[in-house]
Amino acid sequence: MDKEQIRTIISEGQEYIGEIELVRRNVRLEENGNYVFVGVRQSGKSYLLYQKIQDELSKGRSIEDIVYVNFDDERLIGMTANDLDLILQAYYSMYDGKPLFFFDEIQNVEGWANFARRLANQKYQVFVTGSNAKMLSRDIETVLGGRYLDVSLFPFSFEEYLTAVGFEFGKAWQYGRKANEIQRHCKTYFEWGGFPELVRFKEKRVWLNSLFNRIFFNDLVVRHKIKNEAALRMCLRRLAESVKQPCSLNRLNNLVKSTGVSCSTSTIMEYVRYLQEACIIISLENYTSKFVEKETVKKHYFVDNGLLHLFLTRQEETSLLENLCAITLYKKYASELYFYKCNVEVDFFIPNESIAVQASYSIQDDDTRKREVSAILALNEMYPLKKAMIITYDEESVIEEGSLSIEVIPLWKWLLNGELTKE
Repeated sequence: MDKEQIRTIISEGQEYIGEIELVRRNVRLEENGNYVFVGVRQSGKSYLLYQKIQDELSKGRSIEDIVYVNFDDERLIGMTANDLDLILQAYYSMYDGKPLFFFDEIQNVEGWANFARRLANQKYQVFVTGSNAKMLSRDIETVLGGRYLDVSLFPFSFEEYLTAVGFEFGKAWQYGRKANEIQRHCKTYFEWGGFPELVRFKEKRVWLNSLFNRIFFNDLVVRHKIKNEAALRMCLRRLAESVKQPCSLNRLNNLVKSTGVSCSTSTIMEYVRYLQEACIIISLENYTSKFVEKETVKKHYFVDNGLLHLFLTRQEETSLLENLCAITLYKKYASELYFYKCNVEVDFFIPNESIAVQASYSIQDDDTRKREVSAILALNEMYPLKKAMIITYDEESVIEEGSLSIEVIPLWKWLLNGELTKE
């Protein structure tokens, strides 16, 4: 690796990075903290680095204090952990200050964590991103020695999406023409998700297919040296088709094998772990399950509705609705979020907050309404609830059942009311 090349990369980053236009993400960072940002490719991790850089520049910090290196740069292919110190050497051959370091997709360099820890020990402030959830694992945290805070970054929330498309809230945004405009945007967000770059593309499926192929080959096939690509693709398709249902590894394996693709349960287990590590899926446990079942029987959701949409063979509004509810709740509650299944099934349960959430596209049908409500009531008998909700696509009401009020909330309003503080 050549030091002159590193100097060039540092200079190029300084030339353009402070002027990039971006939609500000609602991520709060400690003033002097070191951070690891992890999320699926194209979720906006790089732009979060740009946002932090622009914040520092606005406070008067010199651009010469900024070192931004993107390890997806083809000029850095083959870089090893032993080469990372060249970044320090290159910087100090150019400037005298003490820089802030911003390392994008650093997981491409095996052994990067030791270098990051050394920088933290030397009192540098460092921000790193990666597309592999293993960067948040205990192994990495042990190497980093507790010197870094971690942030899981998802594609745009609905509020961020509205900002990106230029929507202005103003007063009384929940009513009249403003509300109608929000609902039109919600339909697009509901179907195609919130990847930041997708906002400006009309051919959304084409862009998403291109993104998925990069994730599939770079973060799955190549990284894990997968030979049976057909089995992995079929595993993804079966996960998409089962997104509303608890799915055991054995059942998932049988679904894959039913298509004529040869595979084993242990291989399926590995594939699911790879998908989690690549931040493609999130998985929820049954709150009532025993330990073994918690690990082997889960509900799996896609990290963005656009990715899920690619695998649905027909328009599955119910799957998209529940998936979007899962993403939204997971971003807030993470490991505190479960589903509940014991004679009845409640889609989402947050026991620490005593909150239950059902996702149902419509409850106008009497049988559907009765099923959703009775499941919440059964859960309430076992674990008294402080709040219960049924999220629908566009229906709104309040269902009174004894001392429990169940809010029926349209998706667009639920997505925004939990985030906005606007009048």
